[in-house]
Amino acid sequence: MESMKNIFEKDLSGEMVSPNEQGYEALINDIFATIKTATEMNTGYLDKPLEESTTVLPPLYIDYGKPITIGKGCFIQQCCTFFGRGGITIGNDVFIGPKVNLITINHDPNPENRSATYGRPIVIEDKAWIGINSTILPGVRIGYGAIVGAGSVVTKDVPPMTIVAGNPAKFIKKIEVK
Repeated sequence: MESMKNIFEKDLSGEMVSPNEQGYEALINDIFATIKTATEMNTGYLDKPLEESTTVLPPLYIDYGKPITIGKGCFIQQCCTFFGRGGITIGNDVFIGPKVNLITINHDPNPENRSATYGRPIVIEDKAWIGINSTILPGVRIGYGAIVGAGSVVTKDVPPMTIVAGNPAKFIKKIEVK
C-alpha cells in the first residue's frame, strides 16, 4: 500500500493541493516565512526598519537605500527597481505594481560630461497606485489617490485624484468618489 503524501510532497510533485486539505495552512505559512526572509534581505539596503504593515514582495532592486522612505500599509510587488540617490518618499497605503521603476538620477545632457549625474526626488503621496511596469522619472510627484496606468512613463507631476497613462503619461480622467 502506497503511503499518503503530505501536502508539501504533493505540492512539490505537481499534484493538486486545496486550501481545504490538511496541512495547507502550514504550506502557506512556510511560503510567507520565505517571503519575509527574502524581503528582509532585499530591504536591508534601506538602512532603516520597514513598517510592519507594509508588504514588499522580493526581489526589490535598490541602488542606494538611505534616502528612501516607505510609509505604512504599502504593498510593493516583486521586481521593482528603486534608484534612490535623489531621494524617494512613498506615503502611506501606496500600491506599487510589479516591475515598477522609480528613477531619481539622470545624466548631464552635455556629451562631454555625460558620466556626471544629478538627482531629483520622487514623492508618491498617500493612497496612490502605480500600475505594473511603469516608470516614474526624476523629480516627479504623484498626488494623493492618483493612479498611474500600467506601462506608463511619468515625466511630469500627477495631480491628486487623477488617472494618467501612456508614454509619456497623459491625463485620462479625474477620480470621482461617490
